[in-house]
Amino acid sequence: MNIITLMIPMALLLGIGFVFAFLWATSKGQFDDLETPAHRILSDDNERKKS
Repeated sequence: MNIITLMIPMALLLGIGFVFAFLWATSKGQFDDLETPAHRILSDDNERKKS
């Protein structure tokens, strides 16, 4: 039963940490453009062959 007194605060701290990291990443613009990196992979080979 004593382990619950340790696990509940650890779970809360971990959850708060994930929320803080998500809010920080959102404010820094990490999720603004999700399409361009996927398309960049396809166009990199074409640009290298032209050079």
